[in-house]
Amino acid sequence: MLPFLNNFSLQLFLLRLPALIIALTFHEFFHGFAAYLLGDRTAKRDGRLSFNPLKHIDPIGMILILVVGFGWAKPVMVNPYNLKNPKQDMAIIAIAGPLSNFIMAFVVSLIHVVFWITIGRYGGVGADNISLFLEVLALINIVLGVFNMIPIPPLDGSKLFGAILPDHLYFRYIGFRHGFILLIVLIMSGATTAIIGPFIGTIHNAFYNVAMRIFSFLM
Repeated sequence: MLPFLNNFSLQLFLLRLPALIIALTFHEFFHGFAAYLLGDRTAKRDGRLSFNPLKHIDPIGMILILVVGFGWAKPVMVNPYNLKNPKQDMAIIAIAGPLSNFIMAFVVSLIHVVFWITIGRYGGVGADNISLFLEVLALINIVLGVFNMIPIPPLDGSKLFGAILPDHLYFRYIGFRHGFILLIVLIMSGATTAIIGPFIGTIHNAFYNVAMRIFSFLM
């Protein structure tokens, strides 16, 4: 699930669509890949160990993200009985998705800095569009990563937080059935933006600052 900026323009819409597809595809792929490495072949059986967006994108969830600001991708199925340490391994599988988004956001930030300094700053419609797309792609990955770290089921953060709980609380917590409704209430009320907004801004600025330092050091 992903809340995103609600301001609309045709240009941003056309840039967000491929950026969202890329970010969601990487997110779900690495959930499945982490599960595979930990001994569960369910994702491989279901064809989810692929960078083909059609394997991961839920059409309704994608439309909702673009139109109303939040939605979802197809969840990667995991069989905990195939894992050696189910509670801990589920936490690792969960964190793999957001972590992949943070890594991608940083790499894209670095590419953006290099592109802007070497080509983009000289202007031109094409250069401006490429620069804006890289900015959007980095930001969407950060938003996706931060939002999914909220510890409310079914988000990834709930499994990470649940790993520190005793078993009798873990299963009650993970099985909380009203998490989706709670998330919708938080998103619609603006509480989610107020909570995660500062984290998104801080990470976004930090990635670009580090990228600038790396470029300056290499040059």
